[in-house]
Amino acid sequence: MPLPSEFHDDVIAATRHWLIEAVIGLNLCPFAKAVLVKEQIRYVVSDADTLEAVLTDLEAELQSLVAADPATVDTTLLIVPRALGDFLDFNDCLFFADRLVKQLRLEGIIQIASFHPHYQFEDSEPDDIENYTNRAPYPILHLLREDSIERAVQAFPDAEEIYERNQQTLRRIGLAGWNELMKR
Repeated sequence: MPLPSEFHDDVIAATRHWLIEAVIGLNLCPFAKAVLVKEQIRYVVSDADTLEAVLTDLEAELQSLVAADPATVDTTLLIVPRALGDFLDFNDCLFFADRLVKQLRLEGIIQIASFHPHYQFEDSEPDDIENYTNRAPYPILHLLREDSIERAVQAFPDAEEIYERNQQTLRRIGLAGWNELMKR
């Protein structure tokens, strides 16, 4: 059953807040600001409440992104507020999402980045601040064009240092600083 449009609006607003305050505001992704400013981000709220329904929505969004003019839609955030709340279920979904990219012959064309409210890197503790580099208000499958990634990396020669810099930033602001950002 589709959710009311007001709910979708609230989900997108919370996602945009996270994107602006954390991802761009803390410079966690130096490539994000350009697509935001150019309004090239497609925000899609999935009404899915099962893994199968999420994958159906993902397939539609992968095809939609490939068909879209990159000057209009360069990237898509597929936001999943009703499913995949458990991080292990979300990880299972990522396995199937990668398989779907391969089945659609989009490997090398589209890649999927992942964000989740309970994101946890391997060999980390659940409350380690470093996990917050990939924490978002909802489970999100971020569909990125490989061409755009390549151009962004060329423009940012120290791209391999982003991960370490992000961890340092989050250690500096700590959980209290993160929570304050998300409250604003």
